[in-house]
Formats: sequence, C-alpha cells, structure tokens
Amino acid sequence: MAEDTRQDKRASFSALTEHNTNGMARSSAVASSKSGASKKLVIKNFKDRPKLAENYTEDTWLKLRDAVGAIQNSTSIKYNLEELYQAVENLCSYKVSPTLYKQLRQVCEDHVQAQIKQFFLNMELTESLDNLSFLKRMNRCWQDHCRQTIMIRSIFLFLDRTYVLQNSLLPSIWDTGLELFRTHIVSDSGVQKRTVDGILEQIELERNGETVDRSLIRSLLGMLSDLQVYKDSFEERFLIETNRLYAAEGQRLMQQRDVPEYLHHVARRLEEENDRIMSYLDQSTQKPLISCVEKQLLGEHMTAMLQKGLSTMLDGNRVTELCLLYQLFSKVKGGLPTLLQFWRDYIKSFGGEIVCTPEKDKDMVQDLLDFKDKMDNVAQNCFARNEGFINAMKEAFETFINKRPNKPAELIAKYVDSKLRAGNKEATEEELERILDKIMIIFRFIHGKDVFEAFYKKDLAKRLLVGKSASVDAEKSMLSKLKHECGAAFTSKLEGMFKDMELSKDIMIQFKQHMQNQSEPSNIELTVNILTMGYWPSYIPMEVHLPPEMVKLQEVFKLFYLGKHSGRKLQWQPTLGHAVLKAEFKEGKKELQVSLFQTLVLLMFNEGEEFSVDEIRTATGIEEGELRRTLQSLACGKARVLNKNPRGKDVEDGDRFNFNNDFKHKLFRIKINQIQMKETVEEQVSTTERVFQDRQYQIDAAVVRIMKMRKTLSHNLLVSELYNQLKFPVKPGDLKKRIESLIDRDYMERDKETPNQYHYVA
Repeated sequence: MAEDTRQDKRASFSALTEHNTNGMARSSAVASSKSGASKKLVIKNFKDRPKLAENYTEDTWLKLRDAVGAIQNSTSIKYNLEELYQAVENLCSYKVSPTLYKQLRQVCEDHVQAQIKQFFLNMELTESLDNLSFLKRMNRCWQDHCRQTIMIRSIFLFLDRTYVLQNSLLPSIWDTGLELFRTHIVSDSGVQKRTVDGILEQIELERNGETVDRSLIRSLLGMLSDLQVYKDSFEERFLIETNRLYAAEGQRLMQQRDVPEYLHHVARRLEEENDRIMSYLDQSTQKPLISCVEKQLLGEHMTAMLQKGLSTMLDGNRVTELCLLYQLFSKVKGGLPTLLQFWRDYIKSFGGEIVCTPEKDKDMVQDLLDFKDKMDNVAQNCFARNEGFINAMKEAFETFINKRPNKPAELIAKYVDSKLRAGNKEATEEELERILDKIMIIFRFIHGKDVFEAFYKKDLAKRLLVGKSASVDAEKSMLSKLKHECGAAFTSKLEGMFKDMELSKDIMIQFKQHMQNQSEPSNIELTVNILTMGYWPSYIPMEVHLPPEMVKLQEVFKLFYLGKHSGRKLQWQPTLGHAVLKAEFKEGKKELQVSLFQTLVLLMFNEGEEFSVDEIRTATGIEEGELRRTLQSLACGKARVLNKNPRGKDVEDGDRFNFNNDFKHKLFRIKINQIQMKETVEEQVSTTERVFQDRQYQIDAAVVRIMKMRKTLSHNLLVSELYNQLKFPVKPGDLKKRIESLIDRDYMERDKETPNQYHYVA
C-alpha cells in the first residue's frame, strides 16, 4: 500500500513536469530515474500532541509551590529537582507560562511580606539591639533571600529562558527577587536609615583605628548596589560624613602637628581610603571620596602648610617630605601653582640674604654654589624635574643675584682666580672642570658681566705674569666657556693676553741667542714679557731707582726689540717684576724668590749694615705705601730676612732695618710672600670705576649708532632701543646724562618745537 502511494506520487510528479515546456521536463526525468536507484527517504506526518491529564496544571503547580515554600523555609524538598525542572518545562510547552510566572511572583511576594513582618516584630522585641547586631541580622536576611532566589530560579530556569526572555518588559526571576526585596524591605525608611547608620558607624570606627568586620560591610554595600539604592541611600550621606570628619581633623592637626608629620598623616589617610574602595566601597565612590579627602586635608590648608613648613623642609633638605609634598599638591587643584610661588619666593629670600649681606662676602660664591646644588637636587629628585619649577628657580636666581649690583660679579671672578691659581690642591682636574661648570651657571644669571670681565682680566694678568696659573688647560677651558656664553668679543682681550705670553717666550729665545753673541755677556739673566696695552689691565707707571746693571740690561733689550719691531714704544712696569736673589747666611747659601721692590730693598744691604725707612725710600724711589708693605713682607712675615728695630707687626717712620745673618730655613729656594700682590681697596675702586667708564663709552657709542640709523627719534623710543642693545644694567637717569653729554658735544640735538624729540647731527 505504501509502495502504491509512492508510485502515485511519482506519477503525479511526472505529470506535473510534463506540462512544463521550459526545458526542465527532461532533467526531471533523469532525476527520477536516479532517485529510483538511491536510498528512499520516508517522511511521516506528526502524531497528534497528547493531551494533558485532567488537573495536571493544578497538581503540578501545587507540587512546585511546595518546593518553593520548602526553599523559602529552608526545609527539605520532597521532589527531585530534575522532576521539578521537567514539570516547569511541560507547563511552558502547554502555554501556561504567563499564569506560572504570575503565580511564582505572588508566592515570592507573599514570602517577602511575611519576612518583613517578622523582621519588624524582631526589631520591636529588640529595640535595644545595637547597630552591629542589626547589620548582621540584615545581612543574614539578604543572604538568605539571595540563596533562595538562586534555587528558585534553578527550578524555573526554563520559564526564565523562554517566556521571560521573549517578553522584554518582564523582569527575570532574579531581578524580580531583587525588586521585591527592595520594595518591601530596604525601601522602608526605618530599615534603610538604620542600615546606613550602622554602616557609617562601622566605617567611622575603622577610621578611628578600630578593627571592623569588612566582609559584613562589603556584603551590605553590595546589597545596596544590587538593589540600585547605593548612591541615593548611602553614598550621599557617606560623603557628607567624610567631609565633616576630615574638615574637623584637618583644622585640629594643622594646629597640633608640624608640616612633615601632617603630610605623612594625609598620605596615610589617602592610602586608607583607597584601601576601603578596594575592600568594600563601590568603584563609583572613588573619585568623589578621594577628592573630598584631598580638599579637606590639603586644599583648605595649602597656604598655611607652605607658610608654616616649606622653609623648614628646604633648610633641612628634607627630601622625603618634599617629594611627598609635591606628590600630594599635584593631586589638588591649584596645588602646584601655589607651591611654585612659595618655592620661588623662598629662593629669592634665601639667595637675597646670601648676596645682600656684606659680612658674608667672603663665602658668598661658595654659598651660592651650594645653594644652587641644593635647589637643583630638590627640583630633580623631589619636584619630578618639573619644567615650571626649574624655570622658576632660574628666574629667582637671576632676580636675587642682581639685587646687589657688581659685587657678585667681582666675587665670582675672585673665586675663579682662587681655583685657577697654583697651589690650589683642593681639586683634581676633573673636579676643577666640574667647579668651573657650576660657576658658569651662576655667572649666567649676572647682568653686569663687564664687571666680571674687568676683575677676571686683572686676576688672570697676575696669574700669567707671576706664573701662578695652576694649569694652562684649565685656563683655556674657562676661556672657552666664557666665549661660548658671551661671544668672541667678550674674550678677545683675554685671548690676546695668552697670545702675548706665547709671543714673549719666542722673543726671549731670540734674545738669549742675541746675548750669547755679545762680547760682554751679563751675569744677570733677564726675562721680559711684552704686553699689548689694549689687552691687559692698565697699570699706573711707577719710577724706581734700579741698579746700574739692571738699567744697562734694560737698554740692551730695548735696542734688540726695537731693532726687530720699529715704531713701537716700550714702557717698563716695575710693579709686575720679580727676581731670584742669591743670598749668603751663616747657615749657608739660599735663593730668595722675591718681587722687584723686595729685590731693590735687599740689594741695599750689600752696601751697608743698617738703614732707616727714609733712607730706603730715597735710595729705591718706591712709593710710600708700597715700600711699607715691602718692608713688612721682609721683616715681619714668616721668612724674616731683615730684622726690624723696634720689633712689631707694622712699619713705622722711625724703624730701622738690618740684614738677618742668622736667618734659617729648611728649603734652599724660599718664596717670600708678596704682600704687594694682594688687592687693595683702591685697586677695587679703580677697577669698578674703569668698568663704569667703559660703560659710558658703550652707551655713547650705542646712542650715536641708533641716531645715525634712525636720524630722528623720541626720547622714550631711544631709551627702549638702548635697553635692547646694552648688555649691562643701566638706570634711566644714567642714560639721560649720556644723551645730554652727546647733545653738548654736538652729536645730536633736541627738536626746537618738541624737546622730547632728538635729531642726529651729521
């Protein structure tokens, strides 16, 4: 029968294909013949769905309700869980899902309502129940509810994944459980208030150093978060309480503790609050909480903290606390700009004290170098190499170092001299190079660099002429640093001094050869340094009475030099001369390394036993002050080759001097300290005056240069141009004087109608 049916179907299929005239009949026939050979597939109609037994839905629901009740009452379930799951699936298959969902929700809601009644009944019975016990009970209620909801959902999972999933407006079984708990328990004002009060109390206890049950707080805050009431019910109150607590704590501790201790306390508090966020608070609370702590403990006290403690920390080089200060202030709005301002003010104040206290002049440069090192260390290691802080430090140094014009420049030049002078055994070449680099950093801040140049040139001249330079390499290194910093024009004269010294050596080699060819060779060996007047400091010429042998030798050299360089003029400078004398004492022969003035005094004692101050002055022609210093060095110093009568430290008019034949010394060649080489107050003043004179020439030249180019200019514009061109600090009053001087000398003239306008006079 089945076979006949298949044949009928096949014939029917063939008949259908034959009526098609679109060329597919042939291919269909082929398909038919092939299918006859292959395995046959039989498709049968579905049987009718079996009907549910009478009362199946009611009986099954009763069974499921019993199971839900057992879960809610924490008793054993009579039925197998798989059987219950299958029962739910069967009901859902027969479109009972809407009814089942409503019934389940109602059962759950009834249970929650019963729970809340029980909860309130317990609360009334235990009014004296402390907050912690209440929290534990609340947590137990929540944990039970979650556990029950999970088990109920596992039974009704098929319902949850089919009917509920297909209806977007319906909450899932889990969400229904949360909604019921929130609606009937947590949303009750009394329960919510007492829960939040209890949590806040526990957090406050922990902040005061007591140990609390963090897992309990975590669970309850998780409950509030899951029920979506965390922000409204807890976070707002928590932040208000935090604000109040830290505002009071900040005020109290700022009075009681010093700043380093307070900073450590703030860091600890921030660490504790971050730990609370990790342990039990919601992540969304992190930003407002930390912001609140930073505002109350830092933001409100920034100025007070810096006024009270920054100077102390910087003075004491409290690196750890300064690092902490920077880290904490970088977290607060406006923290770093405030710190930057106080840091700048501190540098100006401390540096200004170093520079503007004349009593500290002796150590000024070393103090400045130490202070700069210290501030660099703070900027690098404590302030994270912040560009703003480094620039503020440079600006502050430039401000305070120029508060006292000229003196820092002079003292820096002298400090360099002390380091480059022979006998400075403090530093190796590498250390000396490092010191010079540091000095150049301080040098950059100085406005009056021409003052430095004048004193540096004077000291360099002494080092070169007396052979006191520690190292030619170090000298040239310093010169290259100055050239790099200030340009070739600044160092051209200094480079000329070195060139003179090298040329002098070549000339002396030729002069010695010349002397060997003389018929009467001199028994005195003469060394001459030829100095170009424009390169070297100006020296006051001093006429002294030289011995005939020396005068003769000078004339020989003069004839030799002018023979090679006609048209030049030689001027001898006895103040810079020095000599080596051979002397005989009882102890034996010695060599004395002395200045030319000391030489003239000592040679007198070849002619006589004893001389007065007046007799020595007349014989040598040495100036009064210079002579007294010379006699003092010979008779009152460490190497006393002359005896002074009466004895004493100072040379008086009535003093008489004789040769000390009993002089003893462990060395064969003795260098007698040259007191006359020390800088006098007059020399300082004259050097400074020379700088001011040079500045006047520079101002005059700049004014003429500007007026020649612009032809006509107002006073204000001229002054503005001058400030742009001049490289040293100058007051408007000084500029006005120079302009008046140029008007008097007819380089320029005032406008007849507008006195404030100037015209260039060609």
